Amino acid sequence: MNKGDDVFAKCAWRLIPFMVLLYVVAYVDRVNIAFAALTMNRDLEFTPEVYGFGAGIFFVGLFLFQVPANVILARLGARRWMFCILATWGVISAATAFMQGPWSFYVLRFLLGIAEAGFLPGMLFYLTLWFPQAYRARAVAGFVMAAPLSFVIAGPLSSVILEMDGVLTLHGWQWMFLLEGLPACMLAFAVLRFLPDGPTHALWLSGDEKQTIVSRLAAEDCAPRRGFWPTLRDPLVLAFGLVYFINLAGGYGVRLWLPQIVQEMGFSNLANGFVVGLLNAAAIVAMILWSRSSDVTGERIWHVALGVLVAAFGLALACFVESDLLMLVALGLATVSILLIHGPFWSLTSSVLGGQGAAGGIALITSISSLGGFLGPWMIGILRQETGSYTAGMAMLAVALVFEAMIVLALGRAMAPQAAMARAKVGG
Repeated sequence: MNKGDDVFAKCAWRLIPFMVLLYVVAYVDRVNIAFAALTMNRDLEFTPEVYGFGAGIFFVGLFLFQVPANVILARLGARRWMFCILATWGVISAATAFMQGPWSFYVLRFLLGIAEAGFLPGMLFYLTLWFPQAYRARAVAGFVMAAPLSFVIAGPLSSVILEMDGVLTLHGWQWMFLLEGLPACMLAFAVLRFLPDGPTHALWLSGDEKQTIVSRLAAEDCAPRRGFWPTLRDPLVLAFGLVYFINLAGGYGVRLWLPQIVQEMGFSNLANGFVVGLLNAAAIVAMILWSRSSDVTGERIWHVALGVLVAAFGLALACFVESDLLMLVALGLATVSILLIHGPFWSLTSSVLGGQGAAGGIALITSISSLGGFLGPWMIGILRQETGSYTAGMAMLAVALVFEAMIVLALGRAMAPQAAMARAKVGG
């Protein structure tokens, strides 16, 4: 291991576990609605369409405020801005315990989306300040693995909290929102201590280590898209947004309905969380190995496309099998595979985005994709209500994912010269 490896390994160990913790809390607060629905829908008389719309409208808040949020981050710095974000979303998430019907459900979910809007694009941009391309897929995957990890934690935890139904006259789902919203408020203060604005502000790095990071990033900083506002109009960035839009439509379309699908297979509320958690534990291992492969080879396009195609196969298989066990295996394959793309995808995008362009481009991509997070769960709810099964929804998502893979491969052809340069740098 050379000096550069030591420095970036040190940064990874100091930053990524804490960032994962923050993202786990964020993700739990956005997806615990999937477990609350096991009893909340009955208590509040929510139809599948009402639940699907309310679960998805969170992403409309994300869509509207992710670009403005990254403008603020670029000016205010990660440390103070993340403090504000965590404190606000923790309060709103806890307040969801007191919703009374569809409209309060919609409003609180929309406000939670606004509160969380700056977190993911801000953290993805933050990683570009610390890690060069040769380490970036693993760094991103290490951070984004919080998505499946949150289900590993939230599944069993939420299932246990749901058993508190009736304690102090509150429903179990109300306790779940209250208890799972508080950690964000407490972690907001930890951010002020543990999240430096960048390498030059890290007290735990020596002067030589800071210079190593700055020099390495500067040496490969030849990204053609560097301006914040011009990047927002760039066709390539818009194409990346479409790719991630479809991916989130598929990902959240499956994940926000998975507990209810598992429930219909006959699992109890308590067992449900452990089943969903086990599927997501497998995704964590797969994400790490897949992203390491992408970094070692320097290849991004096929690492994205293959993950998407396998996910499409899993959803298509779920449409035809009759056995509950085989359906669970098929949905597990889709759940794991659809998460594989995150490390390679964000490494691919950051290879063409630099400086303030990275802040703007990442925010725009996540903003466009947020509408996929809204559309996927809502369409599953509509089709479930109209047809009485999940088959039509799964088939729709499978077709969309195949289309996503075709776009990725087309982008690969258009970006072939630059991809060759990136592989040469990794090899060198």
